[in-house]
Amino acid sequence: MTEKTIYKILLFMARKPGLSVEAFRDYYETHHAPLAMRYSSGITRYIRRYIDRQPHPETGPGDDIPYDVITELWFEDERIFSGSLDYMKTNIMPDDIIADELNLFDRASFRMATVVERESDMSQAGRPGP
Repeated sequence: MTEKTIYKILLFMARKPGLSVEAFRDYYETHHAPLAMRYSSGITRYIRRYIDRQPHPETGPGDDIPYDVITELWFEDERIFSGSLDYMKTNIMPDDIIADELNLFDRASFRMATVVERESDMSQAGRPGP
């Protein structure tokens, strides 16, 4: 099996205070995502992962998770990934993106990271070792 390298930028964001979870998700999907896609050449996948906080028996209700969505930007081309990352680290987004973000996000919450993925072959899960 040939493995493909995927480069990802993760964006962690909280919704604007006073905006309900339902309104936040609806606006992101129907207004902001289509707008953002106009600036998304070279991205192979644009994924929004909406967070539903869940209780944990050791650490509590999960209310301290500060984000409402993790947005993933996937790239297959390392050069495009690097260029996009450099741009995002050093430039303010276009005016129409910022204006739309003000309707949706607490912009002070924004955080960004990149990730390296390793995937386990789950077909071997539960089998005795060698």
